[in-house]
Amino acid sequence: MADVALITVHGMGETPRDYAADLAKRLRARIGASFDRQVDMRSVYYQEILKPNEQEVWRRITGNSKVRYDQLRKFLLFGFGDAAGLENRKEDSGSVYELAQIEIAKTLLDAYVASGPDTPVVLLSHSLGCQVLSSYIYDAQKARSGVPVAAGVWKDIDHWSRTLQGRALTESEKAFLACDTALGWITTGCNIPIFVAAHKEMTIIPIAAPRPSFKWLNLYDPDDVLGWPLQPLSEGYRLLVEDRAINAGGGVINFIVKS
Repeated sequence: MADVALITVHGMGETPRDYAADLAKRLRARIGASFDRQVDMRSVYYQEILKPNEQEVWRRITGNSKVRYDQLRKFLLFGFGDAAGLENRKEDSGSVYELAQIEIAKTLLDAYVASGPDTPVVLLSHSLGCQVLSSYIYDAQKARSGVPVAAGVWKDIDHWSRTLQGRALTESEKAFLACDTALGWITTGCNIPIFVAAHKEMTIIPIAAPRPSFKWLNLYDPDDVLGWPLQPLSEGYRLLVEDRAINAGGGVINFIVKS
């Protein structure tokens, strides 16, 4: 059993299934031979829900139209197609929003089975993955407090469990899937402000800290127009999040090229 579970969630755009392989390699080099024993590292992958349809749209457009700036257009199509797809008709059963949340729940359940109910969890998300994970935890906390949830897997977590797992979840499993054991969350290139900008400040409410010692570190590059500080959003974010400006290198153009 590992000492900690590290759960990663990728961002927008075309993303390979092994997107966290380089991160694992670097952590293994930093921590040493004990990494695989101490850390249960698991990656949420929701791109396969979105990618086939986006690829088909890209094929139709580039096959029948003359467009310029192919790579920039492709980045925007796949990136913002992800964001739009996740929010569109999210209340529908089987929506992209729900399917992405199922991938998070399944990954957490695997960590629960492997390491136990009291295993501390560290969350690491990038770009759109920050909004995806934030919505998941926010929904989980509402559902766990008895407030009805309109969309996603927490609208009826037992229905999801019975359908895919063949049984209802225990209370211990539900607590773990709601990230109640989370020690901290690292967000990078976070674009949550884009999703809440149209709302009044009083309604911009972050997740609740799962435990008093919980820490949320938000890393953003001032040159990256898709990565934002979070503290200015509302008093709740100011109290919960530590924003830290970094230099990820090369500004937004290099960011797009690398993406």
